[in-house]
Amino acid sequence: MIKITTDSTCDLPAKLLEEYDITVAPLGIVMGDGLYRDGVDISIADIAAHVDAGGEITTTSAVSIGEYHDLFSDLRQRYDAVIHINLGAEFSCCHQNAKLAAMDLSGVYVVDSANLTVSIGALAVAAARAARAGKSAQEIVDMLEDLKSRAEVSFVLDRLDYMKKGGRCSAVMALGANLLKLHPCIEVANGRMSVTKKYRGSMQKVVSDFYHDRLDGREDIDLSQVWLVDTAFTPELPGLTREIVKADGRFAEVFESKAGCTIFSHCGPETVGLVLFRK
Repeated sequence: MIKITTDSTCDLPAKLLEEYDITVAPLGIVMGDGLYRDGVDISIADIAAHVDAGGEITTTSAVSIGEYHDLFSDLRQRYDAVIHINLGAEFSCCHQNAKLAAMDLSGVYVVDSANLTVSIGALAVAAARAARAGKSAQEIVDMLEDLKSRAEVSFVLDRLDYMKKGGRCSAVMALGANLLKLHPCIEVANGRMSVTKKYRGSMQKVVSDFYHDRLDGREDIDLSQVWLVDTAFTPELPGLTREIVKADGRFAEVFESKAGCTIFSHCGPETVGLVLFRK
């Protein structure tokens, strides 16, 4: 038997984690003087309340080498192999720590997703399905390397104050964007994030334009799956994305998820994202 593990940045809903028996290693979330475990003893609502009350933006802490080693060594006693899928190496030292933890353990494969949020989750689900189908560990790792190279991850932000507080954009840029009602579209390519477009207007208009830009007229998309993710506290934006994808009607499977504390710490509320895979 092969066990699939990943980081809490996979943002998979509990139902999918349970269905595919995927184990999650939680990143640390530093809020005030406390250190919490992403998705275990802190939620995105806790972070939003803290920031809205004037608190400093939360920061994140990688899973340690020791934590990974304990996880892998325990699982190897019960499984023939362990495949761990990390948050992209460019975003965190989690991948490096996992690689170091696995050095003295046989049968542990560590994969750099080169990505974040439900793109990691999609890889984990694909790996779990392949394991159930009887694929070998190396076959699964090879499949993941191909799949991650075809991933398209993009998202639009409602607010820039989280990125400003986290040092990822200047106060001037944040002020200018707010005054002009600009909402940046951020894409992940080659393991790195970059702003590729700026939308203007209400978030309802922005999300509609963003989704249609990503979907309309595309013939290079793998239509077997699409992943929707958001950090919204109200149902309007998730409902809008759901309706757009439903109207598109081409995807065999549509997955929906909420981003966890690690992603929320950088993006803030009302962020909406989309994960596609090219053919």
